[in-house]
Amino acid sequence: MPDAPGLELISQELDGVRAGSVLGTYHEHGQACLIVDPEAILDVLRWLRDTPGQEYRFLASLHGVDYLPAAPRFGVHYELLNMDRVERLRVRAALGDPGGDSLPQIDSAVELFPTADFQEREVYDFFGIVFRGHPDLRRILMPETYVGWPQRRDFPMGGEPVVFTYNEREVPRWFE
Repeated sequence: MPDAPGLELISQELDGVRAGSVLGTYHEHGQACLIVDPEAILDVLRWLRDTPGQEYRFLASLHGVDYLPAAPRFGVHYELLNMDRVERLRVRAALGDPGGDSLPQIDSAVELFPTADFQEREVYDFFGIVFRGHPDLRRILMPETYVGWPQRRDFPMGGEPVVFTYNEREVPRWFE
């Protein structure tokens, strides 16, 4: 993990390449994080991957977060690894809630990191965050006909009753 001065140097270099791309930095739970403009996410990820001295070439994790009631409401977190230095860097893009039937959107990182494919689909499936340019953005765990985004904080608690088909009086052979 870059230390605090190292994280600030990364932030300044990125800001020199694309002004306004880095909105802030912080260390939390021993993790260095860049907060970036969602419209610059691909430029930031590409720079972190390709720039000599950075070389964060592995996307270990991509996940969504719902910060309700805070604004901006949604976040997409990218956990990048530099395998040579055994160094981890988190990149966070904050997305507002467009309201109505519109869904929050951010560019897909599949072209840069193929491991983002199924992870972006999972974030879409559970949070309703659309990844523009994703090659196959559809539900991955929930049925296609499912209505709603179950990991959002305003999703109703409870659920459908579970129908058990097992007859408790009948003992299976393997149990005897």
